[in-house]
Amino acid sequence: MKNLRIVIVDDHEVVRWGLHTLLSTQTGWEVVGEAANGPEAVRRVNELKPDVVIMDISMPVMSGLEATRLIMETAPQTEVLIFTMHDSEQMVQTALEAGARGYALKSDGGNNLISAVKALSQHEIFVTPQVSKRFPRAV
Repeated sequence: MKNLRIVIVDDHEVVRWGLHTLLSTQTGWEVVGEAANGPEAVRRVNELKPDVVIMDISMPVMSGLEATRLIMETAPQTEVLIFTMHDSEQMVQTALEAGARGYALKSDGGNNLISAVKALSQHEIFVTPQVSKRFPRAV
């Protein structure tokens, strides 16, 4: 069985480092790349062909939502998980409309992140329980 290939996209280096460290503890998971902004994310996805991208929304140069749209145009086989602090119903809807298949809140911690990546790796939709309870119409 091949490794699950992951790219992490967040403009904060310490967040990327923390995610890389957490994800690397999972057997069969490999963080193959990182990016600090939207254009870099699109480039890295096209170069590395990951299975899953973990994408922040608020970044310089280009938002994670716009980067997700572009990734879906050029690499539709890649699953995108939005990993963010934004918990508004509109943001959830916009992310899913952009092509993201998952939405997890940074405030929910690592357990939901691992569950989300597992779900996306099986081509399932994942929305953090806190979000799905608060905004059932969005999902």
